[in-house]
Amino acid sequence: MATIKDVASLAGVSLTTVSRVLNRDDSMQVTPEVRNRIFNAAHHLNYIPPRLRKEAGSRKTLVIGVADWRIIRPDRPNVSISSLSCMLQLMASQYEVSFIRLTFGKQEPVDGIIAFGLFSDEEVAFLRSLSYAIVFVNSNQKDYENDQVWLDFNLGQEEMVRYLLDHKRYANVGYIGGLYEQGNVKIGANRLNGLIHILQKRNEYQEQYFHVGEISRESGYLLAKKAAEEGTLAEAILLGSDEVAEGALEALNELGLRIPKDVAIIIYQDIQTLESKWPTSTCIEMFPDYVWENALEMLIGRMEQKRTQAVTVMVPTRMRIGDTA
Repeated sequence: MATIKDVASLAGVSLTTVSRVLNRDDSMQVTPEVRNRIFNAAHHLNYIPPRLRKEAGSRKTLVIGVADWRIIRPDRPNVSISSLSCMLQLMASQYEVSFIRLTFGKQEPVDGIIAFGLFSDEEVAFLRSLSYAIVFVNSNQKDYENDQVWLDFNLGQEEMVRYLLDHKRYANVGYIGGLYEQGNVKIGANRLNGLIHILQKRNEYQEQYFHVGEISRESGYLLAKKAAEEGTLAEAILLGSDEVAEGALEALNELGLRIPKDVAIIIYQDIQTLESKWPTSTCIEMFPDYVWENALEMLIGRMEQKRTQAVTVMVPTRMRIGDTA
């Protein structure tokens, strides 16, 4: 078992500095670089200070941070969080659990973290400064020191394309969606490029049926209306997000187009930012409940110190056939 001396040696600082930093002594003045070295060393060695181990054994409340700034715009809600407390209550009834969304650079008192997307080294260091227990979901952590959930995003889209073109025999597949880019955060590109690549491999990609704007209800409405008026509305369309779907379906309804008789619709359901108005729609579920369940189960194991070995779980995405395609 690692000791505080091992952490100090790996981080290249004194035992006193390690002790005060890891025990969250706010009066200890160290540079961000030194603080990150200490947290990274402790994480690498799976070292938990005795005081924190004792607190973890007696605590009945848990605060879990959700780092989702890489996949959801900061001005959009994460609707999924509202149902997580109930889910975790069933999984671990001994805890009273609350969830908060994290903002990069803002210190929050959390016991564990679920982090979605591709993070920079600076962002990973920030997350580790908040908690020892982190589960990364579809991230870029290659060191196998972190618990991870990997999703096969392409599998759901490939299943959708086979269903639409081979089973339902639609003549073409199109896309209405959006892109969001702020700093080094880019949202929406993977789903768009993934579908293009799958169709290109089948020689079925037709650029005129792809319409891209912003990730918003307004953009979805305008793109769908323009496509219908210009005659570039595909027979089957993947709508790239809940918000885009809300606007696009409103436009199609105003134009008198029947779904799925006139146009088939599939909704790309990422982490929800809206309560779904179409619970029976055909959709690709990217983060269904079992993704959260796996992440939460792994996180609890870390927080309770039941396991020190990192675990990686691969989860396939899937298409759920409904009444819109």
